[in-house]
Amino acid sequence: MNPEHPEAREAPPETPDGTETGHGAPIGRRILLGTLGLGALGVVSAPVLQRGMESFLGEAAQKDPTGLTGLLPNGGGFRYYSVTSSVPRRTAKNYRLTVDGLVDRPRSYTLADLRALPQTRMVRDVQCVTGWRVPDTPFEGVRLAALLDAAGVRSSAGAVRFTCFDGAYSESLTLEQARRADVLVALRMQDKDLGHNHGGPVRLYVAPMYFYKSAKWLSGIELTEKVEPGYWEERGYDIDAWVGRSNGRDDEPTT
Repeated sequence: MNPEHPEAREAPPETPDGTETGHGAPIGRRILLGTLGLGALGVVSAPVLQRGMESFLGEAAQKDPTGLTGLLPNGGGFRYYSVTSSVPRRTAKNYRLTVDGLVDRPRSYTLADLRALPQTRMVRDVQCVTGWRVPDTPFEGVRLAALLDAAGVRSSAGAVRFTCFDGAYSESLTLEQARRADVLVALRMQDKDLGHNHGGPVRLYVAPMYFYKSAKWLSGIELTEKVEPGYWEERGYDIDAWVGRSNGRDDEPTT
């Protein structure tokens, strides 16, 4: 475990959606005021307009080099962020989740395959490592343990590595952590199918850990001999990211 405190790091601040903002190019005063005005409008508007704003801001964030759109509020408590400049979209027609590595039965799942499996719903707080907390957030999906059992994990495996179709993000859990009942391959969030802006159509959800462990845009589950540090662990975050017991924080547990 890395004992370094988050406030001592030079990494940019994390957002509630599990990734982090970066330093972007300068933005003009007219664009700045217009964008902030849109955010203020979202605060006072009706829920229908807020949902429209969330969709608009998600699209805008993908084309915003400044990261400024991430400062704007919406009704859901989450914001679109990516560690890459753009993320390809996947649909029910072209989405695939592979399970391979140290397994006896490698498998590739379509979105329909995952939806046909038994689903688990849980409602927990979501906690960001820099302090953001979104209470009572429903997630629903397939228990990761069920996919591991179906693949036939070999005795030499001790960890699970997760890759994402953004081409950059990765995460890892020990095999014991991955088999917990509160770790999901999530298909739904806030009682809606996972949209692209929230890491859909499929993301990882690790309920008892800080949200950077819940990798978005999930594309691969690989059984490995040992834990491999993920994207943010390589930049200073703790590998074992239990809420309230890691990263120098004392937040209330989420489970």
